[in-house]
Amino acid sequence: MEIQNLMQEIRENALDKMEKRSPKDLAACWSGEDILYSGKGNAIFIVLPTQGCAWALSGSGGCTMCSYVADSPLENVDADELIDIFKNSIGRQEIKEKTVVKIFVSGSFLNPDEVPIKARNEILKFLKNEEYVEEVVVESRPEFITAEVLKECCESLGNKIFEIGIGLETSIDYTREEKINKGFSREDFEWAVKTIRTTTLDCNVKAKAYLFVKPILTSEKIAIEEAVKSAEYAESVGVSRISFCPATIHKDTLMELLWKGGSYQPPWIWSIMEIIKQVRTSLNIPIIMDTAGFGSRRGPYNCKKCNSRLKSMIIESNLNQSIPEDFECECKDKWRTEIEFCDITRSTTNLVRKK
Repeated sequence: MEIQNLMQEIRENALDKMEKRSPKDLAACWSGEDILYSGKGNAIFIVLPTQGCAWALSGSGGCTMCSYVADSPLENVDADELIDIFKNSIGRQEIKEKTVVKIFVSGSFLNPDEVPIKARNEILKFLKNEEYVEEVVVESRPEFITAEVLKECCESLGNKIFEIGIGLETSIDYTREEKINKGFSREDFEWAVKTIRTTTLDCNVKAKAYLFVKPILTSEKIAIEEAVKSAEYAESVGVSRISFCPATIHKDTLMELLWKGGSYQPPWIWSIMEIIKQVRTSLNIPIIMDTAGFGSRRGPYNCKKCNSRLKSMIIESNLNQSIPEDFECECKDKWRTEIEFCDITRSTTNLVRKK
């Protein structure tokens, strides 16, 4: 595929420029208020430094919008070191009542080449013994989600909620393959969700879909429509929760290349508000909208008058699972104009320069 040839060239150039850092320097951990299946609670976020996403490091070049591999040491990190980094990280956080622990590895937690089985099992056993930890959330590509792996995880984690996030990104195969270069189909996603839902397990395993808002070569209007359609599809397949990831511009990606050339802009925050309104009306499962990068030069943006206010409203709507109240700003007319005329002009970027 041509997209893979281009991505491989971009990825190789990016990796050549990377400064090597130790696994301990790449680890990160923080906490904050979040929404659990049982309601509002506390979340502990842990980034573990694994060797990097197998898909990004393959001949495919990885996804067109992602540079998380740049946060990896690009070498094997043995199980004992990962376990120590995890324990040191979580040891700096207070585990309060109603806590979810979210583990990110810039790839697939269930891939044994990225997270050794010993490390995976020891981390889950540690969390099993934490009374206030209600949920453990990880991410994985669908090919690593098997009945055998799920049984091993449940044996280690015990009777807790174990949520596996899958980066479906969109329900449209063409977009996922030709614009995102994700490397798997709807059929692969459906099989993974079915495996999670039908395997007899001792813990409560749930599937979550990550959906990407506004891939490259996508107009603002189509981005909204595709996001809503994808959420409805994911719920119909059987996921228990959906997390939307509005585009932000990562360094050394195809998305950044197009953005620098004036051929791409992240979505308007107004588009994000419209997506929330539609999915919270039509769906019956929890919907989370990530607000990373909101109001920044490389992220979803309206204008300086309303960026912060709308971001706060979206964060609050995540916690309450509510529809944000109507809000007006003079920049909203510019957004409406783009939505109305983008099909006529065949524009995939903003019709006006955002101030």
